[in-house]
Amino acid sequence: MSMLTPPGMGGKYRITGDVYPRMRRPHRRRRIILASTAAAVVLGAAGWGTYQLVDVFSGGGGTKTAAGKQADCKPAPTATAAPAAVLPKPAQITVNVYNATPRSGLAKTTADELRKRGFKIGKVGNAPAAYDKKVTGAGLLLGAPAATKGSFPVLGTQLAGATAKTDARGTADVDLIIGTAFKSLAPKTTADAALVALTRPAPAPVKKC
Repeated sequence: MSMLTPPGMGGKYRITGDVYPRMRRPHRRRRIILASTAAAVVLGAAGWGTYQLVDVFSGGGGTKTAAGKQADCKPAPTATAAPAAVLPKPAQITVNVYNATPRSGLAKTTADELRKRGFKIGKVGNAPAAYDKKVTGAGLLLGAPAATKGSFPVLGTQLAGATAKTDARGTADVDLIIGTAFKSLAPKTTADAALVALTRPAPAPVKKC
């Protein structure tokens, strides 16, 4: 027996001088790695389950995108109406009323009603030869180009179906030429509501999450 051989050891553990036994430790490192991995899996599953419970009892946590991530939901701004165009009031509009139909008296009765509704009345009579019995619609609004963004929209609330046309006049008055399809002005309540909607547009809808 070699002097390097510990007492009590022999056989395959006998050291002869050129061969040494390999004393391997138990595979503790592998066990530690496996145990750590298993613990991480258990903790992950427990955390996911807790998240699901919180999500259910809190009402779903809001809107989610297609990728499953929660979408940002910012408070919607207060709805405000778009600024309305500055339009003249009926009292600031001078209307000339002309009758282009074979029916007599339409110009006067229409002018009287427009006066009651606040419009200033200019000339009243039969339509000029260029338009006499040639206006097939309910009526024709005739005025300077500037009237298209001022007097025409306001006066148009009083007569549904009226068309508009501009000419080269240099004055601010407008003509209402009554056409053959004319029956009557719009009811006052309807005209008033149309005028309010024209000057006070409804606010834009509020976007909800």
